Amino acid sequence: MSKLQFTIVMSLDGYVAGPSQSVDNPLGIGGEGLHEWVVALEAWRTRHGLEGGAVTPSSDVLEERVARVGATIMGRNMFGGGPGPWDDARPWTGWWGDEPPFHHPVFVLTHHPREPLELEGTTFTFVTDGIESALAQAREAAGGKDVQLGGGAEAGREYLAADLVDSMEIDLVPIFLGDGERLFDGLGTGNPRLVHVRTVEAPGVTHLKFERP
Repeated sequence: MSKLQFTIVMSLDGYVAGPSQSVDNPLGIGGEGLHEWVVALEAWRTRHGLEGGAVTPSSDVLEERVARVGATIMGRNMFGGGPGPWDDARPWTGWWGDEPPFHHPVFVLTHHPREPLELEGTTFTFVTDGIESALAQAREAAGGKDVQLGGGAEAGREYLAADLVDSMEIDLVPIFLGDGERLFDGLGTGNPRLVHVRTVEAPGVTHLKFERP
């Protein structure tokens, strides 16, 4: 069975997004600083149709993740478009333009039904019947590869609380956001059955990997 791998970027003080998140500023105040290291990578820029970029130890980490993944799960906030029912008059198609970088099926957790959205190389399916249903659909679509849980924090907490995460990678960025959204708040005292297996240091980020023993 394919594994569920959860990847997320976090500040040194534990935030995965800054304060005052909105449709216009989805990462909150200061949140863009969490992703400067990856935007600078050649491996990331190539996938987004951009030229140039650096090659660092993060390049191997990123390319390893991409190679394992056959489908992605994300929360409604990560897909974007604001809360509540979908606006049929102005349909939201995500942050990534007409050709998203996924190039595999993506399953979006939401409370509001919507027909699948087919873009160049990527189909977004909107799942309204819970995280386990999304995982089952994603595993079937992944064709034997792993499923990536891309975030955001609420989706990550739900899968961690249900003990469904097989592998977790935290990209720890040495900045302080001071406020915003934390990943681990509200998880209680029960610990996910994950152990630390690897640390990779790179410019602007430290990659921490945890897996089931």
